[in-house]
Amino acid sequence: MSSGSTSSTLVWLRDDLRLDDNPALAEAAQLGNPLTVVYVLDEASPGVRPLGNAARWWLHHSLTQLAAGLEAAGSRLLLRRGPAAGIIQDIATETAATALLWNRRYGEPERGIDAGVKDWAAEHGLRAASFQANLLFEPWTVRTGAGSPYKVFTPFWRACLNGTEPHLPLEAPQRLPGAARDAAGDLPDSEPLTSWDLLPRRPDWSAGLTRTWMPGEAGAHSRLEDFLAGPAAEYGTGRDIPGVEGTSRLSPHLRFGEISPFRVWHELRARFPRQAPADVGIFRAELGWREFCWQLLYENPELATRNYRPEFDRFGWQAPSEAELDAWQQGRTGYPLVDAGMRQLWQTGWMHNRVRMAAASFLVKNLLADWRLGEAWFWDTLVDADAASNPANWQWVAGSGADASPYFRIFNPVTQSRKFDADGRYLRQYVPELSALDGKAIHEPWTAGGRAPDYPEPIVRLPESRARALETYQRLRDRLTPPPSGN
Repeated sequence: MSSGSTSSTLVWLRDDLRLDDNPALAEAAQLGNPLTVVYVLDEASPGVRPLGNAARWWLHHSLTQLAAGLEAAGSRLLLRRGPAAGIIQDIATETAATALLWNRRYGEPERGIDAGVKDWAAEHGLRAASFQANLLFEPWTVRTGAGSPYKVFTPFWRACLNGTEPHLPLEAPQRLPGAARDAAGDLPDSEPLTSWDLLPRRPDWSAGLTRTWMPGEAGAHSRLEDFLAGPAAEYGTGRDIPGVEGTSRLSPHLRFGEISPFRVWHELRARFPRQAPADVGIFRAELGWREFCWQLLYENPELATRNYRPEFDRFGWQAPSEAELDAWQQGRTGYPLVDAGMRQLWQTGWMHNRVRMAAASFLVKNLLADWRLGEAWFWDTLVDADAASNPANWQWVAGSGADASPYFRIFNPVTQSRKFDADGRYLRQYVPELSALDGKAIHEPWTAGGRAPDYPEPIVRLPESRARALETYQRLRDRLTPPPSGN
């Protein structure tokens, strides 16, 4: 190690940008040695997927809040950019670290980086320790009776619920040790956050995100409290209505680790201690779906680029025209629910889950586009896009994934908006060209007799595009079905 004047602890934060229920930080506080807390923006290591633009916006503000929280607790946040393994080794050497702590990650490239750093630490006499912090049930702990990973959600979640109760969350340290210094007594250099250019500038399209979200740990806890005090008790029905605040909107906070799933789990239990309503169980199952997606990625590292079900490698995806893809991305398809969702996504970096399913189904089934086109667009525009849920959900809709929606289940956007946005509240909010329409017309503006002149005509017809999708699926089945044997 270096000739630093005293031993120290290095905590490496990643998707765990919080002080509350952060096992690595809690361990550092217990050790009491001078402390370095570092975040590395790694866009260079092989296999690590660079963040999309909306997530970069969120990360900037989350790191700003994290730095303030660490400073209030007596510490500081060190920022570095580049291949993480080398940077962590350099900082450990600079600060004469004797302990290197982090919370575990579950993607294959990230696990490989962490394993390499752990090996380096052992070779150089450092204690390296990792902790469970961001999943309630780590992927290798949930297995079938045969010892294999689950491929269907319901038995997976049943096994989770029948297992060990998720542990109680740790409280945030009131004080953290002071910052570690190098051999010359200087603080390690930290890069200015502004130098990372995480925020959009030309143009700055983030005004809607700023109005909608409060990134950071305080925003996460405020969002949880609002949910528990309101929508949680009626989540089972409210979650399907895009025109009301019926969901938790915790997904970006969980994605960046600004709140732990253990905190959410136990706060929910504390608020509904006995005979929790079915709605609470449904919300817990949504946390479970997140866990399931991470198990899928753990077992299938190429989930974002390869079909989980390899038979879909032979599926007849058809490249949409540039005009069709632009219309979908911009919310100009002529189908109000799809367009409202895509505009909500662009304005706020988020889309209601019921509408996500309808918008995704429209792309991969009515337009017959490869699901990877949609996954890439959502990766770039969602503030909550993570490496597991984003591809797993797209493959679910496409029919190529685990526990997938059957390919022949095609969401009809007109039926969906009539059922879940009957009064058109959500449609009017995000498609103001339709605000004068009522009744049936707002769901089918092509019947409005010219009363919405600024709204586009449908880019495809639902019956014909549905039939085309089903024919394509049938051709795949026919190719995969062996011919009957002769006598």
